Amino acid sequence: MPPSSALPASAAPAPTLPCLPGDGDALVVVDVQNDFLPGGPLAVADGDRVVAPLNRYIHLFQQRGLPLVFTRDWHPANHCSFHAQGGPWPPHCVAGSPGAGFAPGLHVPANATLISKGAHAGIDAYSAFQGTGLGAYLQRLGCRRIFVGGLATDYCVLATVRDARQQGLAVVVLRDAIRAVAVQPEDGRRAEDEMLRLGAHPLTWDEVAP
Repeated sequence: MPPSSALPASAAPAPTLPCLPGDGDALVVVDVQNDFLPGGPLAVADGDRVVAPLNRYIHLFQQRGLPLVFTRDWHPANHCSFHAQGGPWPPHCVAGSPGAGFAPGLHVPANATLISKGAHAGIDAYSAFQGTGLGAYLQRLGCRRIFVGGLATDYCVLATVRDARQQGLAVVVLRDAIRAVAVQPEDGRRAEDEMLRLGAHPLTWDEVAP
């Protein structure tokens, strides 16, 4: 059949799924902390439901010997994002407090890399890359792509994906392992749409499991 310069829309090839984790990949688990779980001062609806799917991805990356990065908000008690300092949020994830601890049941391997962010009183930081050295760390490891899940879709996950793309990293968003704060009802959907517009690829465990 002679080559065609354009395929009709009905014959356009289906988009391919991103390949499974391998060399050059890292998993970044964003802020799955007690204060963001139901009952916490800055609760994400169903935030606890990211733990089980994240554990599956963590196990997969462990099996393959790939880098694991866990981020956490690690705020001073007078952080600029808190209401008392004129910020938008109630106090949360204060460094060393139980609320700043990782969610019960989340598997954090001993060899995982821990990234603390938002640790300066006068600087707000949503992205895992902001002021943490994460970009340079991933570069040293030879990482070209990150898989991202955690809390919350419309803030720290989105900001992390945005910065990763700006740094030239490919990004896979684990759609079954993210949840939104949704200050406005559509914030979560809008954040996912923006991540896709930035070039991130969506993935769920059903597409990974045999």
